[in-house]
Amino acid sequence: MLITIPDLLNAEQTRQCRQALESAAWTDGRQTAGHVATHLKTNRQLALDDPIGLRIGELLAQTLRRHPVFQSAALPARILPPRFNRYEGGEHYGFHIDNALFRAPGAEAPASGLLRTDISTTVFFSDPDEYEGGELIIQDTYGEQRVKLPAGHAVVYPGSSLHRVTPVTRGVRYGSFFWTQSLVRDDGRRTLLLQQDVAIQRLIQVGADPEIVAQLTGVYHNLLRMWSEP
Repeated sequence: MLITIPDLLNAEQTRQCRQALESAAWTDGRQTAGHVATHLKTNRQLALDDPIGLRIGELLAQTLRRHPVFQSAALPARILPPRFNRYEGGEHYGFHIDNALFRAPGAEAPASGLLRTDISTTVFFSDPDEYEGGELIIQDTYGEQRVKLPAGHAVVYPGSSLHRVTPVTRGVRYGSFFWTQSLVRDDGRRTLLLQQDVAIQRLIQVGADPEIVAQLTGVYHNLLRMWSEP
């Protein structure tokens, strides 16, 4: 499942975040890469404890907690605090698959201290006409998907996907990326639940028989009960 979320942040929120990111202290992104990724990755990132990153990350977290599309698609159990990157001057990130597990901080951490990266999310903070290159390329069941969205928009896709960021040859590409551990580990099952939820909402909008809506809603929750891993 790959979905885009238009205007995750509104224009004013996006503008303020972008201004803050432009003034931030960026470090070599390879510092957070694994042994293999260091040979594939050239970009800049904010330190995990950077005050600007923490502030924008909290805004994103608050927005995601009340966003109906993200909640329906991701069925989040835990969200790793957002991270931030910057690409320019030919910087890129070659094809890779993200780590399956990350150590989660504080209250977000389960008993094991690890968070499973079922879902990846990228939020764009640069508009497409501000830079050349920088497409997020995602390999999925239907082939290669090329994603380059307006500032404030987000893309959500399976954490198991092979993906890369093409070289940024002009301008600067600012973005945020993070991972979600879902209540439903399997992407195929999450997709079915999302499709059913969307269908139920449409039936409600067109005034369908409430008894039918109630029956379908019951099926949705019974499937969620059967498939979820709190």
